[in-house]
Amino acid sequence: MSLQRPPPSRVFVELVPWADRGQENNLITGGETRPNVCRPLSSTQAQAATREVHVSGTAEVSASPDRAQVAVRVSSTKEAASEAKKSVGRRLDYITQCLQQQGLQEENVTVTKDFRRVENAYHMEAEVCITFTEFGKMQNICNFLVEKLDSSVVISPPQFYHTPGSVENLRRHACLVAVENAWRKAQEVCNLVGQTLGKPLLIKEEETKEWDGQPDNHQSSSSSLTIQQKIKSATIHAASKVLITFEVKGKEKKKKHL
Repeated sequence: MSLQRPPPSRVFVELVPWADRGQENNLITGGETRPNVCRPLSSTQAQAATREVHVSGTAEVSASPDRAQVAVRVSSTKEAASEAKKSVGRRLDYITQCLQQQGLQEENVTVTKDFRRVENAYHMEAEVCITFTEFGKMQNICNFLVEKLDSSVVISPPQFYHTPGSVENLRRHACLVAVENAWRKAQEVCNLVGQTLGKPLLIKEEETKEWDGQPDNHQSSSSSLTIQQKIKSATIHAASKVLITFEVKGKEKKKKHL
């Protein structure tokens, strides 16, 4: 997962002086006037009594695909049904044995078989769908099968994709990085004006974007892309923009030790 430097954001600082609490007001109740009683602040006045700093933060993160699927197809057409089954079964056993030796888990390998008549012959076809989490191992296995098996075995180009959990984690990570960037800006602003940053009063995610990587213009055909180009094309990017309001405190004074 890679982090890109966020674009510059605007920072708005508002330092509002504390409300004068020494002012005395009159509170009228039941036609009587009570002197020297402070009237409660309205919501507008309460907001004005708090010094705040408003900052925005942005972040853009990306994640490469974490899964790849390859289909290996084996077929045979024979006049006798048993010969067609035997031909496919022999190569199918070789493929599954190879996958087991490479440490692939059973749940990542799915085998389907199809048997039918074609004119006066019998056609047997099997497909092995393999899900990989290690792309280097995927390339090694595919290259080995191409070398050891004949042309009747067809290996499809790998299809890269993301698990649902990884996409959700990417969105969440973009928001958290944007919040962290906003906090750092607010911290620097308060240090610059001699104030102390307080607790956050409001955190709002204003905008989110998500998009896939795109192959180069001259490589429009998926079959002509290299493995690295396919991974780049399947990479997901996510961006987040947040607005945060922090409380601002006065500069803390250091106590003198006697």
